[in-house]
Amino acid sequence: MFYRVKVKDHVRVPPQDFGKPLEEGILEELRKKYSGFIDKNLGIVISPLNIESVGEGVLIPGDGAAYHEAVFSMLVFKPELQEVVPGFVTDITDFGAFIGLGPIDGMTHISQTMPDFVSYSKDKVLQGRTTKRSLKVGDLVKARIVAVSFKDPANPKIGLTMRQPFLGKEEWIAEDLANPKQAQAKQSKGKAK
Repeated sequence: MFYRVKVKDHVRVPPQDFGKPLEEGILEELRKKYSGFIDKNLGIVISPLNIESVGEGVLIPGDGAAYHEAVFSMLVFKPELQEVVPGFVTDITDFGAFIGLGPIDGMTHISQTMPDFVSYSKDKVLQGRTTKRSLKVGDLVKARIVAVSFKDPANPKIGLTMRQPFLGKEEWIAEDLANPKQAQAKQSKGKAK
């Protein structure tokens, strides 16, 4: 989910930015520091948005830069367990599908792509044996987040499922909405396997 968060930090404004309006210089430095920053508590920073307040500047001998305490807001993406997210298929492999969620990709294991026996073809297509549903690169989907790991902060992992009714490729969702009883029956049949 995307959030707007408020943060307080000390920002170093280098001497070459002294000619700019103070808030412009601070926002530029914040964007350099935080854009793409990943933290398990904060999530993935998309970008600092605006400055709410700036404190008095302090010069540190030998540095030449000014340090200002600033309160600012940022747009962050923090994946939440059980959240349903829209995305698009960025890659298909023999073990599953990678789904672009905006600032990061999640992965759906082949067993979690649909409630059916799924096979992989060399054309990078996943196909259900019984349903004949197929999934390929570029398809728009909805998936549920079932695992989030920030164990490696530089490379967080998001596990997804599309096996539940009303999830998966947009066409599948439209079919499920047109016939909800059939969608529930497919789900029950998939659990029995």
